[in-house]
Amino acid sequence: MKQILSAPVRASLKALAPALVALSFAGPAAAEKLPLSTISSYLNGLGTVEAEFTQINDDGSRSQGAVTIKRPGRMRLDYGGGDDALVLVSGGQVAVFDPGSNEPPQRFPLSQTPLSLMLARNVDLSKAKMVVSHTEQNGDTVVRAQDPDHPEYGSIDMIFSPTPVLKAWVIHDETGGATTVQLTKMKLGGSVPDGEFNIRTEAKRRGTPLD
Repeated sequence: MKQILSAPVRASLKALAPALVALSFAGPAAAEKLPLSTISSYLNGLGTVEAEFTQINDDGSRSQGAVTIKRPGRMRLDYGGGDDALVLVSGGQVAVFDPGSNEPPQRFPLSQTPLSLMLARNVDLSKAKMVVSHTEQNGDTVVRAQDPDHPEYGSIDMIFSPTPVLKAWVIHDETGGATTVQLTKMKLGGSVPDGEFNIRTEAKRRGTPLD
């Protein structure tokens, strides 16, 4: 049969054959995790974020709603609107409104929850002993962080796509329980009045004013 390739070309292919065989058996390159500096800059650059969320509780139950984040230090988790369940974060406090209670909301310091790490005015994940683990999972970067001075407050897993975009977070409490919040339909920017996060105003509107 007539040779189609010239002798020099055939020789070159022969030399390349081992490398080509190795490449044919090589799997796809593993995705690289985002650097902590990139994630810190991304979080610090977030202003107002609006999204839908699905919450998966430690017992497997699920709930859905809308979340608004206004960094630094403010968040609203709305489980249906009106007088339904609501979590407000502002003024250094977290308030949990229970629609089945006539009592004022439960309140506790934001600084004693892992959410404070994500809502801080200046997020710096390079701080000593803050990051417990930093891994890549299915193309996403997962950072587990805690207050280095108070690890007993629990930890937070923050999950980012390669872009980066915050996709979800998981709160691990001091008892070992975990609550996952998955975000969808995220919208950045826009203007949200500060009153949407005012704990005292919301308590008064619900007829359960603060002491």
